[in-house]
Amino acid sequence: MIIRPITQRDLNTLVQIAEESGPGFTSLMPDRAALARKIAHSMASFERKVTSPGDEHYLFVLEDETTGDILGTTGIEANTGHTRPLYHFRRNTVVHHSRDLDLRQSVETLTRCNHYTGYSEICSLYLRPEFRRANAGKLLSRVRFLFMALHPERFSTKIIAEMRGVCNDAGQSPFWDWLKTHFVDMEFSRATHLVGSGYTDFIDELMPSHPLYTCLMSPEARAVISQVHEHTRPALRILEAEGFQHKGFIDLFDAGPTVECALADINSVKSSSLCKVSVGPETGKISTGSNGRYEHASSAQNGAMIVTNTATVDFRATVITPGASWFQSSDKQSTHNLMITSALAEKLRIADGHLATTLPLGQTMPAATPTPATESHYAY
Repeated sequence: MIIRPITQRDLNTLVQIAEESGPGFTSLMPDRAALARKIAHSMASFERKVTSPGDEHYLFVLEDETTGDILGTTGIEANTGHTRPLYHFRRNTVVHHSRDLDLRQSVETLTRCNHYTGYSEICSLYLRPEFRRANAGKLLSRVRFLFMALHPERFSTKIIAEMRGVCNDAGQSPFWDWLKTHFVDMEFSRATHLVGSGYTDFIDELMPSHPLYTCLMSPEARAVISQVHEHTRPALRILEAEGFQHKGFIDLFDAGPTVECALADINSVKSSSLCKVSVGPETGKISTGSNGRYEHASSAQNGAMIVTNTATVDFRATVITPGASWFQSSDKQSTHNLMITSALAEKLRIADGHLATTLPLGQTMPAATPTPATESHYAY
């Protein structure tokens, strides 16, 4: 399987993914014309010469290069709030105090804000259920961090992820049901479709701007604040293992949590290495270089690892397992060398002497690793 930038030939599959992903997945709405524009915008973003983040949106697909099937998607928004406001509710605690009566009461409120304007956002992660396999979800999630680390001028130093909140199979959100009753007489599916299509004026016009007291909400609405959809739990565990934290900001519509982390503090960024590539012998043959010994990946890295090239338009990434490559260790060099086969070099569009990034998967795993059977449930 290979990660690459999306192209227009992927439109039909992207429409299928938008339909499969269900309600609440606002970054990919089942609107063919809108999705075609999203692909065109992504392709243009990869092609731009960028010195600071603007309105770029980068969308990748995970492809089975043998069958041509698209297994899933993953994306990055370079600069949130650049073209339209990015709204959240902020959870606060307000203390009411009467000094004369010696009474004190703490209550929680939700206040609409634009706190994350200017952050970069990881989004559009979806692994299709019929294509579950080992390491697919991990590759979709972590490859974005490697791409950002390779091209920091294109992104903010702070990264967020809006996690999908609780809703049922019929597309009903307990949190939105309460808001709908009191403020916005609109179905959840229509509200999320409007936001996914880029229309947010109704938020300023209809959504409350004053603090909401959560104690006045229905028990069902309160119960899902900062909770994630069951299909999003594996993705959240991976992000938490990367260093992402929830700091009290939630989605306006389904109350799902937003998590954040500085790009430099993300574990995958800290654990990755830049290597010089040597295109060497076929798998299973170990050779000795002039500056050191090639070590088999099973001993050097204890398992699978992600390998990417350093390109933008031609960006490629995959997972390799022991037997596919070797590191060259040398006391005389501060950087690693990576020997790969000619077949893998062609797959990654890397030539002899080029640079590559590697990330050992075993070093950034959550405590409770999702099994291949649950990896179909990556979505946010």
